[in-house]
Amino acid sequence: MTTITLKGMTWDHPRGYEPLAACSALWQQRTGVRISWDRRSLQDFESFPVDELARQYDLIVVDHPHVGQVTREGCLLPFDEARLASIAQGTVGRSFPSYHWQGRQWALPIDAATQVQAWRPDRLEAAPTDWAQVLELARAGRVALPLRAPHSLMCLYTLCAQRGAPGRVEGPELFDVEVASEVCEQLRAVIDVIDPQCLAMDPIAVFEAMAQPASRIDCVPLIYGYVNYAWQGFRPVRLGFADIPRFQGRGPVGSALGGTGIAVSARTAHAKEAFDFALWVADAEAQRGPFAAAGGQPGHAAAWEDEAVNTTAGDFYRATRATLEGAWVRPRHDGYMPFQHAASLRLNAGLQSAEPARAIVQALNTMFRESLAP
Repeated sequence: MTTITLKGMTWDHPRGYEPLAACSALWQQRTGVRISWDRRSLQDFESFPVDELARQYDLIVVDHPHVGQVTREGCLLPFDEARLASIAQGTVGRSFPSYHWQGRQWALPIDAATQVQAWRPDRLEAAPTDWAQVLELARAGRVALPLRAPHSLMCLYTLCAQRGAPGRVEGPELFDVEVASEVCEQLRAVIDVIDPQCLAMDPIAVFEAMAQPASRIDCVPLIYGYVNYAWQGFRPVRLGFADIPRFQGRGPVGSALGGTGIAVSARTAHAKEAFDFALWVADAEAQRGPFAAAGGQPGHAAAWEDEAVNTTAGDFYRATRATLEGAWVRPRHDGYMPFQHAASLRLNAGLQSAEPARAIVQALNTMFRESLAP
C-alpha cells in the first residue's frame, strides 16, 4: 500500500515546529499518514501570502488576520462545523472564533498567544503590576519592548484597548484620535529610555537577549508570550510571565490577540487526511499531551488548565490566562495585512521623530480607511 505523505508549512521557532513534528510522528504510527514540515521566519509568517503557500503545501499554519484575504482567494478549505464542538468549547479566549469569517471556519487554533508581560524572577520580587512601576524600571535601563513591525502597532492596539478604546475593526476610523494620541506619547516615553535596538527587535530577539545571564533586561511589559522561555533549561535563564501591567486601575484587558491556527489547502490532493490530522492536533488529547510536551503553546483550555503542563511551564498558563481571556481580535478584512505592515512602519517613523502624536494617528486612520476600500 502506498504511504500518503502530506507537506506542511509552519514558522521557524521551536514553539512553531517541534510540537507539530512530535504530533506528526505519533500520527504516522497511528494512521500511516506521513507529514513533513517546512518552516518560514517569523517575519514571513506575519506577511507571506497564504495563497502562494497553498500551492505547495497540504497543511498551513496561519495567523487569524489573514482570513479575509484567504476567503477572497479561495486558497483554503473550510472545516465541517459538525466536527468542531470539542475544539470550539475548549477555546482559550477568542482564539477559535478569530478564524471564523463569513460563516465558515478557516483554521483551528493550535497555539494561543497574546501580548503578556515577561520578567526576570531572579532579579525582581514580582512582575510590575502597573505602568508607573514599568517606567521606573525603564528609566533605570532595565526594560525592553519589541518594536519591529508589526509589534509597535500591536502595542498601540493593546494600550488603546486597555484605556477603553479598542480599535474599530469595521471602521471607518480604526483609532479614537484622542486616546491613541495619548498612547503614542506613552510609547514615546518608553522609547526614549530603552535601547534603540528595540526598534529592530521582534519578540524572539528580545527573549533571546533577556534569557542571557548578563542581560540588563528585567521586564518586558508587552510581548507575545513564548512558553519555551519559561521551561527550565531551555535557555541559560528561566523567564517568568505575568498579566500585562494595569493602567489607572484597568486590568489586563484588550491585549492584541496572536497565536496560530492550522488550515487545509484548497489545492491538496488529500483533503480527508489533512482534515483528520488538523482536527486531532487541535483537540484536547493532543494539545495537553504530545503538543504541550514538545514545547508547544496550546490553544485548547484542557492544556492551559492541566497541572502537569503548568508545572513544566513554571505556571506560564495560569499566570497569563486573564490577559488572554480579555484579548482583542484584530481586523481581518481583505486588505488588512498590507495595512498592518505599512502602518507599523509609519508608526515607528512617527514615534522616532518630533511629529505630533495626533498627526501620526490621523495618518494611520487614513491608511486604514483606504485598506477597507473594495
